Amino acid sequence: MKRITLFAGHYGSGKTNIAVNYAKFIKSEGFDVSIIDLDIVNPYFRTKDSEEDLKKCGIELVSSEYANTNLDAPALPKEIYARIADKSKKLVIDVGGDDRGAVALGRFAPDITDENDFEMLFVANFYRPLTQIAEDALQVMREIELAGHIRFTGIVHNSNIGDETTAFDITKKEKELKKLAELSKLPVVFTAVSENVYPEFQNSNSELFKLELQKKYYKIEKEI
Repeated sequence: MKRITLFAGHYGSGKTNIAVNYAKFIKSEGFDVSIIDLDIVNPYFRTKDSEEDLKKCGIELVSSEYANTNLDAPALPKEIYARIADKSKKLVIDVGGDDRGAVALGRFAPDITDENDFEMLFVANFYRPLTQIAEDALQVMREIELAGHIRFTGIVHNSNIGDETTAFDITKKEKELKKLAELSKLPVVFTAVSENVYPEFQNSNSELFKLELQKKYYKIEKEI
C-alpha cells in the first residue's frame, strides 16, 4: 500500500464513493489516514457528503469551502500541502472529474511525484456516456494526466448503473476493461462491487473491493 492513493476518472464514474470506502479500509488496517477532496467542480457527488461518517471512523477530511466555483480562485486550503508533506499519515485524494477537475491536482503534483510513494488509479465505468468503450476511456485518462501532471499507475473497474446493478452488468464489461488495460499497459488493481452484489463474486478470480454507497449518492440515484 502506497502512502498516497489518488482516484480520478470521468464524471459519474463513482470515484468519490470509492475514495471514501478506501479511506475506511485503510483505517480498518490500523493506519492513520486523511482524505482530501479535490473535487471542487462537481457539487452533486462529493467526499464532503460523508463528512460525519468519516469523523465517526476517525478519518480527517480536508476539503474546499468553495466547491463549484472558478478554478482560478484560491479555493484550495493550505492544509492540503501540510497533509501531503506529513509522511506519518496515509492519504486518499479524490480528484475532480475529467481534465477540468484534474487541473487542481497540478498544484500538488510536484510534491507527490517527488516523494514517489503514490498510486494514481483511474476509475473506469463503462456505462458512462463518454467512456463506454476502452478507446474513449483511454482518451479521458490521457486528458486527466495532462491536466493533473501525474501519470496513472493502475485501473479500478467500477462499471455500474447505480443501485440496480447486477453481477452480470459488471462482468459483461470485462472485455472493455481488459482492452483498456492492454491499451494503457496498466494493471487492474481491483473491481469495485456493492455490498448487495458482492456475494455473487465469491468464486471470482478478480481482486474485489466491497463498497458501501454514500447516502446522498443513493438518494439521488433513487430520485433519478
